[in-house]
Amino acid sequence: MNNYSIADNFSLLAKLMDIHQENSFKAKSYSIAAYTVEKLTVELSTIDQNKIFSLKGIGESVGHKIVEQLQTGSLKILEDYIAKTPQGVLEMLHIKGIGPKKIATIWHEMGIENLGELLYACNENRLTLFKGFGEKTQQGVKEAIEFYMGTQGSYLYQQIENYAFTIDEKLNLIFPDSIHALTGTFRRQLEIIEKLEWVTTADISEIKSFFITNDFKIVTEENGYICFVGKENVTLGFYSIEETFFYNQLFVTSCSDEFLQSWINNTGWDITQPYQSEEEIFEASNCAFIPICLRESGSVISNALQQKLPVLIKQQDIKGIIHSHSRWSDGMNTIEEMAAACIEQGFEYLVMSDHSKTASYAQGLPIEKVLAQHDLIDALNKKNAPFRIFKSIESDILGDGSLDYDENILSKFDIVIASIHSNLKMTEDKAMLRLMNAIENPYTSVLGHMTGRLLLSRNGYPIDHKKIIEACAANDVVIELNAHPRRLDIDWRWINYALKKNVLISINPDAHSIDGFNDCKYGVLVAQKAGLTKEQNLSSFKLTEFESFLVRQHQKRG
Repeated sequence: MNNYSIADNFSLLAKLMDIHQENSFKAKSYSIAAYTVEKLTVELSTIDQNKIFSLKGIGESVGHKIVEQLQTGSLKILEDYIAKTPQGVLEMLHIKGIGPKKIATIWHEMGIENLGELLYACNENRLTLFKGFGEKTQQGVKEAIEFYMGTQGSYLYQQIENYAFTIDEKLNLIFPDSIHALTGTFRRQLEIIEKLEWVTTADISEIKSFFITNDFKIVTEENGYICFVGKENVTLGFYSIEETFFYNQLFVTSCSDEFLQSWINNTGWDITQPYQSEEEIFEASNCAFIPICLRESGSVISNALQQKLPVLIKQQDIKGIIHSHSRWSDGMNTIEEMAAACIEQGFEYLVMSDHSKTASYAQGLPIEKVLAQHDLIDALNKKNAPFRIFKSIESDILGDGSLDYDENILSKFDIVIASIHSNLKMTEDKAMLRLMNAIENPYTSVLGHMTGRLLLSRNGYPIDHKKIIEACAANDVVIELNAHPRRLDIDWRWINYALKKNVLISINPDAHSIDGFNDCKYGVLVAQKAGLTKEQNLSSFKLTEFESFLVRQHQKRG
């Protein structure tokens, strides 16, 4: 081992000791050792190991650990600390703006163990609730995490869409005489994007020249397909095709493998026959046009051949904002500001669902604050009529599946959203116990973010989706499609089963600011993939319809 490797080990050891809140004097001694070793003018591996202890700034304890590294190539105490530190916490050391002391607070006080959870906490304005984290620090951490994640190669749809459209505009500008169209997983509206792809009539040599000139590197080049990656670390792929077969190629690359094979089997489609549009491809098979977002499973084709496709929900079908947080808990805006924004944007109602009392990390509302908030909402409803603010809460589902207020308080809410936020590392049996008990509680109207997942960051706790959906059907509980682009939970792949069981879905932004209302868009995009209609979505209910829904929910309470 060279001096730099030994110094790096001591430096990391000092940081991990601080993160684990060990004796600060010991941690500092290893930090000093790292500095001392790095500045040595002689390689430690070249001198007699007995002489290491006499070097200036090297004591007996540090000396023994240097010898250990020279002899074994590792440092056991460091390996022990690494073994007992969550991988996500170790990864935080790569983030500019948070040192070991702040990481210790994030881990031990906030209960956050990875970057995805930390980014989500920034978006929910939670860091500012802790000492040493102001708004400026929080924003800096957020930007640093987003930059770091951008170097990993996988992206949320929301993260990549502006970049995709920027490249699309450049193609039209640079190659105005060619036809271009986004295709692949982005066009199918998948929630995670590994690669952006286009079909183009531009010559592959021209595309190659343009991107190489702009510092992109070639990843793949074969049979009329070329793939690049640039400094943004986004993979860009291009199918170069003659104009006669442009729409054939666009159709093929806009389908999953399963869908395409099923399409060929069901229709006998001849790929060698040129078409002037995708619509023409469907017309030739006497089939209803299948929206791009539905081209995942082959099961949709039989319905399309019978002209029985649903009219998919659109963003403008959202009539009310359900699931929102204000400054009363961990939001960034007042209730007045959120209501005014809803009115300005044409929404008919706002469901105000701040965190409940158990969520101390998010300034959850004790009973007295619940009552005070209800008084404020009553006053605002008189002022803003006919617009309506509904009294709600995002009630924590406790370890036994109970909600964290008694019935006297729960009965005061117009609607209760029940969610799990704590002790997420559960077996399926434990998760199912908590969820089933919460669903069977007559005060539960909506099951929030069913699995607790954070895309590209944290897997959800294991559950039996079918049993949960069937329980929601039996207890008249709505399932939330949490539209935050990092959640999108319930997974769209399970929505179809919920619809078969006549369970309502609710596309909710989980907004912690006025800007958060815009996340409804991402919920709608994945809901479309599941074939959701506006009639099957609670947040598409008009005000009078929503009020009727609440009457039914209150009857359930007995």
